[in-house]
Amino acid sequence: MPLFAVTTFAAASCIHYQTPMLGAMAEEFGADGAAIGWVPTLTFGGFLVGILLLVPLGDRMDKRRLIIAQHLASMVALLAAAAAQGVAGAAAAGFAIGVCACYAQSIVPLAAELAPPEKRGHAVGTVLTALFLGILFARLAGGQVASHFGWRWMYVIGAAMLAALAPVLIARLPHSAPRTSLPYPVLLGSMLELLRGHAELRRVVAIQFLLGICYGGFWATIAPMLLREHGLGPSVAGLVGIPGAAGILIARPAGRWTDLRGAGPIVSLGAALIIAAYGVFAFGLWWVPAIALGAILLDCGLRSAMVPNQTLVNSLAPDARSRSNTVFGISVWSGNAVGAFVASIALAHGGWLAVCAIAALSASAALVVQLRAWRGTRRR
Repeated sequence: MPLFAVTTFAAASCIHYQTPMLGAMAEEFGADGAAIGWVPTLTFGGFLVGILLLVPLGDRMDKRRLIIAQHLASMVALLAAAAAQGVAGAAAAGFAIGVCACYAQSIVPLAAELAPPEKRGHAVGTVLTALFLGILFARLAGGQVASHFGWRWMYVIGAAMLAALAPVLIARLPHSAPRTSLPYPVLLGSMLELLRGHAELRRVVAIQFLLGICYGGFWATIAPMLLREHGLGPSVAGLVGIPGAAGILIARPAGRWTDLRGAGPIVSLGAALIIAAYGVFAFGLWWVPAIALGAILLDCGLRSAMVPNQTLVNSLAPDARSRSNTVFGISVWSGNAVGAFVASIALAHGGWLAVCAIAALSASAALVVQLRAWRGTRRR
């Protein structure tokens, strides 16, 4: 578990270094908010592609080989981002980082596979805590390094961190037995069968997509908004990551509560917290501390929903955990990518209040889906 945690921390960091640096990158490249929005959009989109095409391989090959190969490739992608000469280059490198760094989504099913059923929620919560810590580190380090040394150096430092971890990963990461021998095209197609066969999986996909819009939209626009509305640079945008990582305190308890009470009430609470978060965010247009308070609510809400939903997904089909986790990851990161794109356009043309309104509506729709399913389960 310590090795799983450290590796997940490193993988999650890769995708989020760019979040507090977007304002600085836009200034250097002479790009507006809509243009620089392609960097997070393609980074999240690349992560989505990697989840779709690479994570399912964990069911038909040793997950160790898959994780190590992607870890090494991520180092190259980070160095490519450090050398980008414009928005197009930075966005292309971000896409490569997203594709390569999705191996955190192979670690989650590996941890669920090794954990006893009665402790599976706790194990998933522990790995996701490491993932959230990696996000926090990336946002803090990205903002501070960009302010003092330039944003390019953050990518170089990130690659160096992966290089330092690689020998330990190669020496200690456990092997896992393949669960299927399906040909690759059939393996990918079988994910549709999982969706058709599990109504709970379809519900989780819908909820996580809607909540992903809220999350991706906030982090894709917060740095440009703070720079435009309040004249605050990347260091302040990075500091938002501190309250914006409050979900770290929620992840493991959410896993334990899921083991005891089931997913329904915890997911509902999470969606309600996100709605409240965007009500608070709206005041950030005039009062900067509202951003910090809203970030606490947003992250607690998202993690409260994600941990029980991901635990449920990894319990539905024991021989297809990588594919089930792929379906889950697609819903999360496609929501993030759509949220980053829509929010960047909304910020450029409608302002910060338009971003808040879109996200609040999306979270409300997720809450409705969960409450309807919960009521149906209680009636049955």
